[in-house]
Amino acid sequence: MSAMDHYINDVIVRGAAEALADGSAATEAHHLLLAIAAHEGTAAHRVLSAAGLGGQEIGQALDREFEHSLNAVGVSRTAYHLPEPSREGKNPPKLGASARLAIERGFAAATGKKDLRPAHLLLGILDTEIGTVPRALALAGIDRAELMAQTREALEHERW
Repeated sequence: MSAMDHYINDVIVRGAAEALADGSAATEAHHLLLAIAAHEGTAAHRVLSAAGLGGQEIGQALDREFEHSLNAVGVSRTAYHLPEPSREGKNPPKLGASARLAIERGFAAATGKKDLRPAHLLLGILDTEIGTVPRALALAGIDRAELMAQTREALEHERW
């Protein structure tokens, strides 16, 4: 397996652990984003860090997005005691639609498998106008288009 194959596998495994931790039935794009933020030593990690998006900050943005989504349908998170996610007896979550699409977009952003790098996977996650990730980034005051531009610039200047 190549270094990129190991990286993708690690991101998927870490993403599945994130999904399991929050009780999700599937690993989605935001779980992969958390996994990328946890994987130091890559251009993707450096881009996120430079934007102030470490794992904790992404988690907080995702929490705000969840609360905002509940409010949009008239539910106040503070008015109800939500139970902790159930983690017992669950198999590792399978890849959800947003994660599969993010990976496909990341692969498509590279000119070929030999050119594929971690930042391509980050681009695949960021390159969507709808969903949890763009809503969370917007609520956190992050310009997704600018973050994508910084990721593309990192791809031009860095190998990993």
